[in-house]
Amino acid sequence: MKVVVAVNKKEIIDNFLVRGKVFVIGQEIDYEIEFDGLDNDCTLFTAYIDEIPVGAARLYKNKVGRVATLVKYRKQGVASELMSFIEEHAKEIGLTELILNAQLYVKDFYEHLGYIPVGDIFQEAEIDHIKMKKEL
Repeated sequence: MKVVVAVNKKEIIDNFLVRGKVFVIGQEIDYEIEFDGLDNDCTLFTAYIDEIPVGAARLYKNKVGRVATLVKYRKQGVASELMSFIEEHAKEIGLTELILNAQLYVKDFYEHLGYIPVGDIFQEAEIDHIKMKKEL
């Protein structure tokens, strides 16, 4: 598996395709919510297995978001590898803390990676979330 900072057209489109399949199709999140206009101001990350795009995420300032793994590739370490890559990238650009809004069903996954819940459960796109943070 490899994770890249998505800089060329193919890597960016691959990022959007994974997010579209996971969030827009899989979770029925409105297209306009998923593709909210912030991507041009974000660092995008795309994960590949054998050149197939299988995972995606973005970083906006110090906020990780849109972390997605295609259903067929879950439980294979894709999201863990993606998060590790993002954390290393964040350190390289001088960040000392990352935050994210985790869907509640993956809270334990992020806790396993060292993220700590902050605040109460809230709704985003009609899905329960919790804010989490990690010192780098």
